[in-house]
Amino acid sequence: MAGAAAERKVRVAELALRALLCGLAALAAALVATDAQTRTFFSYQKKATFRDMKAMVFLVVVTGVAAGYSLLQAARCCCCCGGLQPPARRRALAWCVFSCDQALAYAVLAALAAALQASVIAKRGQPELQWMGICAMYGAFCRQAGAGLASAVAAGLAAVLVAFISAFNLFRLYGSKTGGGAGATW
Repeated sequence: MAGAAAERKVRVAELALRALLCGLAALAAALVATDAQTRTFFSYQKKATFRDMKAMVFLVVVTGVAAGYSLLQAARCCCCCGGLQPPARRRALAWCVFSCDQALAYAVLAALAAALQASVIAKRGQPELQWMGICAMYGAFCRQAGAGLASAVAAGLAAVLVAFISAFNLFRLYGSKTGGGAGATW
């Protein structure tokens, strides 16, 4: 009975983290993708968008993919009853989920690192290269991008936690000597 209660807690935690990751990644993608500000310099109008920094484009793409993948995996957690599957099939599914979750976590963290680095340069500039910071001129743009980055940081943490849970779900399938494992049933 205690095993079933622990199984349910892991299942609920995974579903909650996947839903959180989906929401935060979608929020980050939406905040960064809709970010724009126009400034007029003399008679010339310059519009700043996320497309001006390739790291931000990469962040929007990766967080969008993360939101979609997390939504699909959350649906899998809700709908599928993997306990009825043979052990070999459960292991194959667990390996697939584990591999995809690991790749997603690495991709989100890589995109986040690149976007944070680009944002620091946008904020402070690079005096050695005579690059000036643009956030003094495009304040609203930088604030919205910062909110998107904060959401992406939280999404990255959620992705890492989801990867931990999928690793737990995979490797507990190898704990039993019967070959079937007492592991995940989804």
